[in-house]
Amino acid sequence: MSNTMQDTMAEAMRLVQEGRPMDATAAIQRALGGVSTMAPGESSGNFGPHAAMGQAIEVPLRPATEPRNPRPAERTFRRKNPDVGRILRLPDMPDIGGLRTSTTGPSVPDGARFDERSYTNAAGTRAYKLYVPSGYDGHKEVPLVVMLHGCTQDPNDFAAGTRMNALAEERTFLVAYPAQAGGANSSRCWNWFKGSDQERGRGEPSIIAGITCEVLGEYNVAPDRVYVAGMSAGGAMAAIMGSAYPDLYAAVGVHSGLAPGAARDLPSALSAMNGGMGPMGTQPSNATAGGAPESTVPLIVFHGDRDSTVHPRNAGAVISHFLSAQPAGRTGAPIKVRQGQVPDGYSYTRSTHQNADGHPVVEHWTVHGLGHAWSGGGRPGSYTDPKGPDASAEMMRFFEQQR
Repeated sequence: MSNTMQDTMAEAMRLVQEGRPMDATAAIQRALGGVSTMAPGESSGNFGPHAAMGQAIEVPLRPATEPRNPRPAERTFRRKNPDVGRILRLPDMPDIGGLRTSTTGPSVPDGARFDERSYTNAAGTRAYKLYVPSGYDGHKEVPLVVMLHGCTQDPNDFAAGTRMNALAEERTFLVAYPAQAGGANSSRCWNWFKGSDQERGRGEPSIIAGITCEVLGEYNVAPDRVYVAGMSAGGAMAAIMGSAYPDLYAAVGVHSGLAPGAARDLPSALSAMNGGMGPMGTQPSNATAGGAPESTVPLIVFHGDRDSTVHPRNAGAVISHFLSAQPAGRTGAPIKVRQGQVPDGYSYTRSTHQNADGHPVVEHWTVHGLGHAWSGGGRPGSYTDPKGPDASAEMMRFFEQQR
């Protein structure tokens, strides 16, 4: 972090302590406006902790809302994990900038549905959208993918940009898009950088797990084919979900995100985003607030090497976190590296970490020339770049490869 940014963060913290959060926000806005390294024409985005001031307030524990006739897989998970409903209520927080976003939702083919729903538990209510493809008849078990949007985005925008619904229509799986509430973060960022939102059974992870369980309870979802993925703030939260709930999610996709434990507050979040380092110039922790996970799940990571919003070094930190939690014997085979090129688009490097049996457990895509944008995404959505390899298709290939 530059000396200017360090001085700005010190000044911002002083202003917060004096009860002047808006002045602190203005100082950070000025600093962020002066440190951009975005090249002309590069895809833009703003992932940062657009809201981080304030303290979380714990609310009494009470069970999460149960669907009327939960399916066996959902009942089993809830029986083993009664902490799903234990969460914190988060306050409104100040905005630190806002960027363009698209609200144009993807088209829905005949026979398919893109339903607006909501989930309520002790933290309040979160809206979400659920895509049910035309090929779903309820008789055959299908996969479920939980997609977590980035800052300033919403489910319609994220669905349009990732084109995950079109893939679901082609391959027949469900897609859930939780929506961050403006009252929890005024820029609609998932609060990945707050300690109260990094643990199993607390904060936003509990809400997202509850939405996942609600869909499991109402639809014929294969319990071993439930996946979570996200972009930017959503990518950081997806990494937290995979680390905190390895018994719920079978694989994780992280696009342009950060590792669990990379930040605990606003200053450390900005520092991690700036260069993948912690607030004191150290590598981010490989543990969530509750400690290192006992097990983890397979992981696929996408990151552009020209991302000036979330430094590409964070991709390595995400991978290190997940590899460190792999059970003994699951890693150790040589890493396979493949170079590729999208026709009339970007080149890429794909590195695959395998277990002793040669099965992929971590896959890392570095897209050369890509900024802070969903690789291979659709133009109707925000923060996408169609010139990269198709991250959505590659994530689904990797997810289903774990069966």
